[in-house]
Amino acid sequence: MDPDDIPFVVAEHLRYFPDSFFARLGPKFLTAYNGTYLTGPDARAYIAEMGGQPVGFLIGATDPAAHRRHVLRDYGRGLLFRALGGLCLRPRLALHFLRTRLVRYGRKLIPNRAARQTPAVGHSGVTAVLDYVVVAEHARCRGIGARLIARFVKDATDVGCARVTLVTAAEGGAGPYYDRLGWRRQGEIRTPEGRRLLTYDLPLNDGPTPERH
Repeated sequence: MDPDDIPFVVAEHLRYFPDSFFARLGPKFLTAYNGTYLTGPDARAYIAEMGGQPVGFLIGATDPAAHRRHVLRDYGRGLLFRALGGLCLRPRLALHFLRTRLVRYGRKLIPNRAARQTPAVGHSGVTAVLDYVVVAEHARCRGIGARLIARFVKDATDVGCARVTLVTAAEGGAGPYYDRLGWRRQGEIRTPEGRRLLTYDLPLNDGPTPERH
């Protein structure tokens, strides 16, 4: 993925994940947020093309904690200003944020002194996170999603990750798709809004994700 692909990624994110909190902050925030995946050494961002046009994307992190530190260090102020701008334009969303996410996000964003003092030891044993994968509707049933996922799994394996994890909506989500790809359903969680999400896990010592066409 390169910067020219970001408008496509943002548009598809808004189309397929309109209820996600970051999407509700607006396209300016999403543009800045997705851009962080292009520069983070512990992030991966892929674009799939057909006929020279983007038809799908995947973003994820092979070391989510390290990527979060990179985002805070290099983009934290800009993301904060864009998030505040989005909340100011959406008072109901701002109130919802204060009620449901302020404490949780604060715990994640406050620098962890112990983590800063711990020397980097690579990705060995780390759980990679597949954050978002989308294939445009007109390009589906061609194995594009499976190839995007397989690429991320390979990269996570190559850097020594122990497993990959993801979540998908319990109702109308991609659970059956991940079942077919060999991922293991681990359980169910709820978002602060009450949305049910299924958690999936792929141990990397079991071999790569098989491709389905």
